[in-house]
Amino acid sequence: MTTKESQDKLKEPFSAYGSYSYSDYLSWQVDGMVELIRGKVHKMTAAPSRKHQDISLKISSQLFQLLTGKVCKVYEAPFDVRLPGKAKDNMDIHTVVQPDICVICDRSKLDDAGCIGAPDLIVEILSPGNNQKDLQHKYDVYEENGVREYWIIHPEEQTLLVYTLRDERFVPSKLFTVGEKVASSCLPDFCLDLEELFDQLD
Repeated sequence: MTTKESQDKLKEPFSAYGSYSYSDYLSWQVDGMVELIRGKVHKMTAAPSRKHQDISLKISSQLFQLLTGKVCKVYEAPFDVRLPGKAKDNMDIHTVVQPDICVICDRSKLDDAGCIGAPDLIVEILSPGNNQKDLQHKYDVYEENGVREYWIIHPEEQTLLVYTLRDERFVPSKLFTVGEKVASSCLPDFCLDLEELFDQLD
């Protein structure tokens, strides 16, 4: 193997057709962010847009102020969330995601590597390149692993959709738009004003 081939393998040591575990994930040295969903690699191809970052900062700041001194904690990507199902060993964990924003209220799920188990609230902010992944693949694993609330924000359309877990199934809200306020059922004091959220996003 040539030096260039060795470097290429180190930069991207996985195949689109392979199946991988959290143990594999920990061994990779790659540029950019990757996620594992049911053993399949999903690679982020570009940095988030400025609108994406503006929205993320507004929501994270509000949650940080709300949760300061309380049990629940908020984290922004990059932050590894392992969804293990019934797995106990890293080799048996095949889903590792990095939600844009997540809130964890059970501190026992937190360790130095991130979170193991379902966060209470996950917020994903859509980008042109990740819509299918977030709407389809992540929806499935979030529902299966017991995420209590899953919020999907569409910056271009300026909308928000909330999925709430009831009887182990996600139930969708109506589509919220500018001018409305959205309250969380799992964080009673958290209410997002969409007028303020999307204000001055140019």
